[in-house]
Amino acid sequence: MKKAPLTAMKIEVFNNLRNVLEQKISDLQKLIAETKEARDSDSKSSVGDKYETGRAMAQIEIQKSEILLGKTQSLLNDLSKIDLKKPMDWVAFGSLVYTNSGNYFISIGIGKVQVNDFTCYAISLASPLGLQLKGKKVGDSFEFNGKPIVIEKIV
Repeated sequence: MKKAPLTAMKIEVFNNLRNVLEQKISDLQKLIAETKEARDSDSKSSVGDKYETGRAMAQIEIQKSEILLGKTQSLLNDLSKIDLKKPMDWVAFGSLVYTNSGNYFISIGIGKVQVNDFTCYAISLASPLGLQLKGKKVGDSFEFNGKPIVIEKIV
């Protein structure tokens, strides 16, 4: 069984995604804390409805941010399950797939990832393209959106 080499690019893409998610988590935590502080320090005006409306709007923003924070933390958790040392002989969770029509990191559905002059797309196995790629090996081909795609390398 031939083992696919561990490449520096796969590690860089992984680290880039992790850093983006960690920064987003930090930003959301800061936003939630600031919004809670603003909500809690807002002095009650003589117009009670205005005060209550402001607090309600702040609470809605906090809830939206907390939902987004939970989703982002879940993505980071999913990403952390990738074993960068595991050899990849076929497309599976954690594969960096080079094709004739683009490069794909099978991980979490984040979209375009740019590392220096290397571009790839972070997609999940559950995405339409991820489902097409799943289980394929180097040299395999298939059609996606009317375009023939050939797998050139899997890391």
